[in-house]
Amino acid sequence: MSGLVALSLSIGVLGGVATWLAFGPLAGMVTIWGIFIAWGSYFHNGADDAALKNTIVCGIFGSVMAGIAFILMAAVPLGDLLNAPVWVAVTVFVLVFGSQVPALSVIPTAVYGYAATAAYAIHVGGSATAMDFSNPVAVISLSIIVGTLFGLVSNKVSAMLAK
Repeated sequence: MSGLVALSLSIGVLGGVATWLAFGPLAGMVTIWGIFIAWGSYFHNGADDAALKNTIVCGIFGSVMAGIAFILMAAVPLGDLLNAPVWVAVTVFVLVFGSQVPALSVIPTAVYGYAATAAYAIHVGGSATAMDFSNPVAVISLSIIVGTLFGLVSNKVSAMLAK
């Protein structure tokens, strides 16, 4: 079987499984779009052991920074026109500046985590200080872990099918 057919089959079947999990047993704990963002990021980051670590660590770092932005918006309001822009600017600065730390060096993946968390918080709601799955950081962080692991499994299955 060609590599592309093997990869297509692997990702297609596992994509169906991930969707079933996101809308079934893990509903409310993960989002399918968060899973697919991390899955794609894993492949974009090289689909190897370093990609596994970088996708999870940097994606969750971005998610945490978005959560901090929402906490700051609520705790230190700066008025309607400045509140979100100022706190997004501050937290995105930290996100990018933090890339000096090798474990946080994959800026695009951190941005994906930030964006997915902000989208969840804006469109679904929840609280970044909640200690349950109403917390957008918890939902997106778990989605990043699940998606990265699906990336790893789909890569291994694809390699087996291509032999």
